[in-house]
Amino acid sequence: MSLYRDKAVVLRTYDLREADRIIVMMTENHGKVRAVAKGVRKTSSKFGARLEPLSHIDVLLSTSGKDLDIVSQVDLISSARGLYTDLDRLTRGLAMLEAVDQLGMDREPTVHLYKMLAGALTWLAENDSSIVLAAFYFKLLVVEGVGAHVDSCVECGASADQLVAFDLFKGGGQCRECRTGTTLSQQAFEIIRKIVGGQLNQVLALPESSATREVSDLATHCMEHHLERKLRSVAVFEHPER
Repeated sequence: MSLYRDKAVVLRTYDLREADRIIVMMTENHGKVRAVAKGVRKTSSKFGARLEPLSHIDVLLSTSGKDLDIVSQVDLISSARGLYTDLDRLTRGLAMLEAVDQLGMDREPTVHLYKMLAGALTWLAENDSSIVLAAFYFKLLVVEGVGAHVDSCVECGASADQLVAFDLFKGGGQCRECRTGTTLSQQAFEIIRKIVGGQLNQVLALPESSATREVSDLATHCMEHHLERKLRSVAVFEHPER
């Protein structure tokens, strides 16, 4: 066995045998890693609470020569305790985890995914915004190479002020003459342009409105289209009674 240390965000966990738990984490330098935390479900465990989803950790792992590594030591960089006390922020955080979990590949370094997720969760722990999840999705899609085209009509190149709809399959806004997608307001287009253009602080300061709700709905549809699957966390957030 060999040891290695990395920083990571815990994406999800599931139980193994009587006292163990498998931890799935997005690491800074080793991509998505799955590891066994032995005895972590015992009340005497020293680091059980540090390995909850959303936790940002410094972890020492040992390779086992199999698919699962072994958690040897865990130190908290930041706890997710604040998120667990607020249902809206908790659900937004879990939705971020789910998207990164789907985008990340096992043991393939993706530093951008780790940094974006850790940064977003740090911000979310101290702030909130109805549009933070949408902004996270749109920024993720940009780094994945499938960012929303909203500066002109994706079909004919008509100027941004002529856009009236967004087509998921074509990946961008459309003018009235070319429209095949879903209607989108000019205010919503402007918000998306600010997100992908780096004016994130302005967007996160916006109060909830019909335009921010349009952007949130579209961001979810864009991410689900890219992943080719529904996002469970978002569904729970939109329909909490289910």
